[in-house]
This record gives sequence, C-alpha cells and structure tokens, in this order.
Amino acid sequence: MIPIIIAVVITLVIAVPLSAVLAVSHKEKVNNETVGNAEEKARQIIDEALRTAETKKREALLEAKEEALRMKNDSEREARDRRTEVQRYEKRVLSKEEAVDKKASALENREARLTAKEEDLKKKHAEADLILGQRVQELERISGLTSEQAKEYLLKTVEDEVKIDTAKLYKELESRAKEDAGKKAKEYIVTAIQRCAADYVAETTISVVQLPNDEMKGRIIGREGRNIRALETMTGVDLIIDDTPEAVILSGFDPIRREVARIALEKLIVDGRIHPARIEEMVEKAQREVEATIREEGESACLEVGVHGIHPELVRLLGRMKFRSSYGQNALKHSIEVAYLAGFLAGEVGVDIRIAKRAGLLHDIGKSIDHEVEGSHVQIGADLCRKYKESQTVINAVEAHHGDVEPETLIACLVQAADAISAARPGARRETLETYTKRLKQLEDITNSFKGVDKSFAIQAGREIRIMVVPEQVSDADMVLMARDISKQIEAELEYPGQIKVSLIRESRVVDYAK
Repeated sequence: MIPIIIAVVITLVIAVPLSAVLAVSHKEKVNNETVGNAEEKARQIIDEALRTAETKKREALLEAKEEALRMKNDSEREARDRRTEVQRYEKRVLSKEEAVDKKASALENREARLTAKEEDLKKKHAEADLILGQRVQELERISGLTSEQAKEYLLKTVEDEVKIDTAKLYKELESRAKEDAGKKAKEYIVTAIQRCAADYVAETTISVVQLPNDEMKGRIIGREGRNIRALETMTGVDLIIDDTPEAVILSGFDPIRREVARIALEKLIVDGRIHPARIEEMVEKAQREVEATIREEGESACLEVGVHGIHPELVRLLGRMKFRSSYGQNALKHSIEVAYLAGFLAGEVGVDIRIAKRAGLLHDIGKSIDHEVEGSHVQIGADLCRKYKESQTVINAVEAHHGDVEPETLIACLVQAADAISAARPGARRETLETYTKRLKQLEDITNSFKGVDKSFAIQAGREIRIMVVPEQVSDADMVLMARDISKQIEAELEYPGQIKVSLIRESRVVDYAK
C-alpha cells in the first residue's frame, strides 16, 4: 500500500511540473503565432499605406504641375494684356504730347500776333482819343454848346423820334390787324381748339362762381367797369362775364390768386356791397383765409403721413403745394403718395420707415417757391431742408431724387423709386399744362424785370400781360417806351402763337381818413 502511495506521489510530483511546462510551451507557441499574424498584418498595412501615399504623392504632384502650368499661362496672358495696354497708353500719350506741342506752338504764335495787335490797337486808341478830343472841341466851338448840352439835346430828339415811331407802329399794327382780321380769327380759333383740352386745362385754370341772379353781374361790373377792374387789378385774375346764366368765370394760371379771387367774390356777393373799397377789404380777408388754409393743409398732410417735428415754415410750404401742379399732377397729393410708397418700401427692405416717409414728403418742397426763387426745385428744396435743420439723410434724398447727385443712403434710392412710381401712374401727369404754366410764369418774370414795374399778371391764357407801374418812377411818356421794350423782349425770349397784348396801367392813389 505504501509503495503505491509513494508511486502516486512521485507521479504527481513529476506530472504537475511537466504539465506546467507543457502549458507554458503551448502558450508561448500561441503567442508566437499571434505575434506573427500581427506583424504580417502590420506589414500589409504599412505596404498599403506606402502604396496609397505614393499614389497621393503622384496625384498631388500632377495637380501641382497642372496648377503651376495654369498659373503660368494666366500670368503670361495677363502680362501680354498689360504689355498691350501699356503700348496703347504709350501711343495715346505720344499722340497727346504731339497735339499739345502743336497747340503750344500755335498758342505762342497767336499770343505773339495778339501782342502785336494789342500794341497797334493801343496806338490807334491813343490817336483816336486825340482826334476825338480835337473834334469835340471843334464841335463845341462851332455849335456854341457844351458836351452835356449836346447830349441832352440829342437824347430829347431821339426820345421824340422813338415816341413817333411807336405811335406809327401801333397804327400800322392796328391797320394790319383789320386787314388780316379773317386770317387772324382763324388762327385764334385753331389756337383755342388746341388749348382747349377741357379735361384738365379748363379744370385747373378756371373757377366758376355761382350768382343768385343775373342782376348781380351788373353790380360786379360796376359803373363804367370800375368794380371788375378793381377786382382784376388786386387779384391778377381775369373775370369772364358772358351769357352763362347765373355764373361768373375766374380765369388765371396761378391757383392761389384764383382761389383768393373766388373767396373774395363770394364774400362780396353775400355782403351785397360791391365797390372798390369793399373789394380791397374782401381781397385782404380772402388772402388771410387762403393763408390759413395753406397752413391747415400742410399740417393735415403731416398728420396723414405720420411725420412729426417738421419746422412750421416747411409745413406752410407743404400747404402751398396744394395749389401747385406739376405736369397736371397735384404736387401735395404727389408728395403724400411718394411718402406712403417710400414708407412701404422702407418697411420691406428694413430701413427707418419714419425717415423714409419724411424724405418722401419733403422731396418736392422746392416746387412751393420755385417760381419765386432762381434755380431748380431740387436745389431749392435741398437749401430749404438745410435752412430748417433737416437731417443729412433727408437732404441727400431731396438732392438725389432726380439724379442730380449720387444717393448716399438706401432711403435716397427708395425715394427715387417712389417718385418714379407715383409719376408713372396712368393719368398722373400731363406735359401740356406744365409747359403752359411755365410759359405764363416766364411772361410775368420778363415784365417784372423792368425798372418801375410794381406787379404784372398774365391773363387771357397768356394772350395779354397786364402791368401795374409805380407812378412816381414811370411817367405817361415813359410808358410808351416801356411797352415797346417789353414787347421786344417778349418777342426775343418767348415762343407763342398769335400775339400778346401788353397793357400798362399807371394809377395814382391818395388815401386819408376822416376822424
């Protein structure tokens, strides 16, 4: 039994280490195989990476070569273009230098000739002055008159001759008018038909005042026409009293004057007392009412658009635009429409709506006084906005809305677009009325430029100009010469069909009060 146990123990002692050795050997073998596989995979990965890198390298080199070739070609082409442009510039510069040299040479020659001529002229002037002095002395000795006396005598003689020529000219015109009465009548009828355009000219150049009865027409005319003359003189509007039952027509191209005349005449009809003093009083009241209406219209336009903080004088000028039309389009309605459009556009593009509306409302503000101030309505409007402290954005929008200056802001571009949209609306504008109004205004400006003219009014659709002169500055004899000079200047500066009648009125008035 014991030997068996000993043998078993010995066997265990030998088997356990042997099994451990065998296990370690097997594990090492497995590990070696794993390592070998890993190294093989690593070598495969490295080889693949090397092949990929080589491929990428070749592709990168190819792309680099292509890019270098393209850049080289672009550079060569640009260099050729630059050389060509430089050569062209060189040719232009050389040609300009040759032209400048020729001009300089010609100018030098011309300057030399002019210098010689100037010296010659100086000598001749000196000789002429000497001869003139000698002749004046000889004439004074022969005539027994001094130079001043001779000048006065000559002026008096010329003035008398001019007056005689003027009288002859008037008689000749009158005689010619009688001879050509039929022809002139046809011309006037054709002109009237051409100007009729009742859909807009009649509606914007006349006003109709209803009368309670036809007897009122006689009272409006007055004894020997004194009442109607006083009303026409004070308002500058022509009263047409014809066979139209219970109605008087007021004709005039200035709507403010026509409105003043309409209000004054309606007040006179209601009052019943119609005479020159009462007419003058009512005209003054009507002028105050129209001025109040102008201010109310300006404030109403600002409230309607939603623009606040505008200077009161600009508000008043806005109100005046209610009575102003451009190409047949009411200027105030046009400005309000532009303000709305500019506001809508500003809201769409995301800029300040309030500033856009303000610029749109004020873009044509210069039209309110463009007949009174020299310059375009764009420049006048910009100057007004500067004067009354509007922002630079608004000023630039006013200046740029017709493209006179470059727009500096998006709002200026929006105002341009809104102005074009409003003007392009079907039926918004008519060229004929604008041209007609400008011609009448130019006719008045010509007469107002003469010294001694107090005021003037174009009436009868521009076929007559009525001029009030200052009696202290213009005598009855001077009126003949002034009428002739005005007629000549109108003929030289205006184009018009038929004839224009020039009527000068010299009135002396003395006012006193019984207390």
